[in-house]
Amino acid sequence: MTTVLSRPEPPQNTPKPVLSGQRSMGEMMTIRAFLIIPFAALAAAVPLTWGWGMTWVDLMIAGVFYTVSTLGVTVGYHRYFTHGAFKAPRWLRATLAIAGGLAAQGSVIAWVADHRRHHAFSDRDGDPHSPWLFGTSPLALAKGFWHAHMGWLFGRDKTNIDRFAPDLAADPDLRLVDKLFPLWVVLSAGLPAVLGGVITLSWWGALTGFLWAGLARISFQHHVTWSVNSICHMIGNRPFISRDKSANFWPLAILSMGESWHNSHHADPTCARHGVLRGQIDVSARLIWMFEKFGWVRQVRWPTPQRLAKLASPGRAMTGGG
Repeated sequence: MTTVLSRPEPPQNTPKPVLSGQRSMGEMMTIRAFLIIPFAALAAAVPLTWGWGMTWVDLMIAGVFYTVSTLGVTVGYHRYFTHGAFKAPRWLRATLAIAGGLAAQGSVIAWVADHRRHHAFSDRDGDPHSPWLFGTSPLALAKGFWHAHMGWLFGRDKTNIDRFAPDLAADPDLRLVDKLFPLWVVLSAGLPAVLGGVITLSWWGALTGFLWAGLARISFQHHVTWSVNSICHMIGNRPFISRDKSANFWPLAILSMGESWHNSHHADPTCARHGVLRGQIDVSARLIWMFEKFGWVRQVRWPTPQRLAKLASPGRAMTGGG
């Protein structure tokens, strides 16, 4: 009688791999196009058209798209989808995911997977964009700054969605929004051109709208977000205890819609407000507060004095902000 040896079952608690392979050449070309084309437009637009080629119409359209898409990332991609800082109905989930896609910073599921991985390994091996991975010498920190700011985006490693974002991958609405990410990017760059042309009734208005409120705005937005990954892990104050080198950097507070209160966030990742101290402006938290007043969100994780006192660095007296 033949004995069949069964293959041993893997341990049930073995974590899934951090990475799920590498991006294809086509994916890498697409990512580089998303990064380089808007930046080239910004670099060309400033010297060529500054002072005469940009109008108040361009600034107005750029401001609207910047605000909507940035809040789509900060409130939607980050505080809601990544950290579950509040509960939202189906229509708002889809709206926030689409608004975040307009920032052209990646599809919602991949973005969340990367950011959850960042928190799991913050400033340690495994962190996709820590500036501290190469050492502390001046040269190493310069290399680390570049890597954290945008260099990591040119890498081929793919974060494993099955490990870091299986909940989002199981949502059919989010899978559809995620799949349509190229459409949201096209709309983000193209709609400003349409609006500029219609408002000014000119092809020149369409061109400057595309250049300034489309491509240049997207590039500027990229660098604000990337600065949270780079600057806010290197420079600033650290009033709260965290496992990494995250820091609060006030000059970016308004442009980042409150994301640059980064030490506060890393100390308490699921909190809906990052600017938790008095005088710390947090536009994203104010929008969540408005959503709560309208009855659109529930179970919002607001900071409490007791929680802040527990997280405070030794010798720090914490006073909650509004």
